[in-house]
Amino acid sequence: MSNLPSPRLPRSRGPRESVLARAGVLIVMGVFTLYFLIPIWWLFIAATKDRSQFLSTNPLWFADFSLWKNIGELATYSDGVYFRWLLNSVGYAGGGALVATLIAGMCGYALAKYRFPGRELIFNVVLGGVLVPATALALPLFLIFSQFNLTNTFWSVLLPSLVSPFGVYLARIYASASVPDELIEAARLDGAGEVRTFFTVSVRLMFPALVTVFLFQFVSIWNNFFLPLIMLRDETLFPVTLGLYAWNSQVNQIPEIRGYVLIGALLSIIPLIITFLLLQRFWRTGLGAGSVK
Repeated sequence: MSNLPSPRLPRSRGPRESVLARAGVLIVMGVFTLYFLIPIWWLFIAATKDRSQFLSTNPLWFADFSLWKNIGELATYSDGVYFRWLLNSVGYAGGGALVATLIAGMCGYALAKYRFPGRELIFNVVLGGVLVPATALALPLFLIFSQFNLTNTFWSVLLPSLVSPFGVYLARIYASASVPDELIEAARLDGAGEVRTFFTVSVRLMFPALVTVFLFQFVSIWNNFFLPLIMLRDETLFPVTLGLYAWNSQVNQIPEIRGYVLIGALLSIIPLIITFLLLQRFWRTGLGAGSVK
């Protein structure tokens, strides 16, 4: 027999990436990155400057570094009301997003895994709720809360935040794809009730979707401005967005407030950054788990 080596077949190569296409993608990404980062950079630079240097120095570069001094003055201005606003925002956004995620997860799971009359009708109503802008509901909510004397209270901002139609939609889609019916049946055969099955089995499989719902709802409530503007009159109940708006409307009469608005705006984005950094690992875990199923 011949010991001649068998000829090697040429390796199939995928489509070659064009250098121009890669350069174009990098340019587009770079432009949008600068578009998002330059305002944050400007805000950080402005927050580090002394009050007299806002208009007399380069807006995109440092002058005298007075960040800690500015934070100290912010903490003492008007009896430290800013940090009360920040705490209110944490309560509104954190508590509202947590309860809204729980409700959305349970509703989405029920719509995905239970068969009952009117299920599709309810889901279509939820989809309709996704299309309704929140500002369109602000005035009807004000009239309803006025009937129960709940305006100008903590509940007037928190309670409307507990409903997330998008969260219900996302939870249903994710539960349908990630929670096997066989696993639910196995839990029932082991004697687990429906509530226990949901919290011990289904929640773990749905966790990436629930984290997504929580983040969307947290950011939405944190940035909410119109609803607190309509509902609240007591300054001590303001979220940070409404409080900074109230200060900014007084800049022409009290020019020194401009510095407090800038440093306050910078501090107000820190909780959002921390929340995203703490929860992004759950997205990676969920994507990795789904890739090996």
